[in-house]
Amino acid sequence: MAKIDINKVAEILKKNQVDPSLLRQIVEEMNALTQTEADEEKPPAVKKQFAILISDPEGVLPKEELAGWVLQLPETESVATVEERVFRGAYDYNATRKGRQYPVKTVGEALEQVPTKIFKEIDLWVKTKTPVLMLRTNNEIPRELKQRD
Repeated sequence: MAKIDINKVAEILKKNQVDPSLLRQIVEEMNALTQTEADEEKPPAVKKQFAILISDPEGVLPKEELAGWVLQLPETESVATVEERVFRGAYDYNATRKGRQYPVKTVGEALEQVPTKIFKEIDLWVKTKTPVLMLRTNNEIPRELKQRD
């Protein structure tokens, strides 16, 4: 919806010879509406990030944080083909004019720089172009919640 300054609306109404008392009433109502909108300022939005929580009941993953990317592929396809799809997308990108000028050499570069269109053609969707933290869990809910210090 287009926004217009209240003073400009008042000028337009004056040009069209609207009754001055009606003009004053309209301008007062518009000022009251804009004042209540300004008073109801929303708090700033909370910045969010993605994280990958990995189930590790046997404790085979390291305890340190790892980084990774969130990707999607069709349900009918094997997840084992994800790495191959990223490689294929990188090869396709490097074959383009822009790819020849600025080739991608790592998986991270490929996921950040290769356009969505190229990955979409090979049925891969990159949800996070920058790596996110992966956290491990033993997949059990404790009986009591530990208190933070």
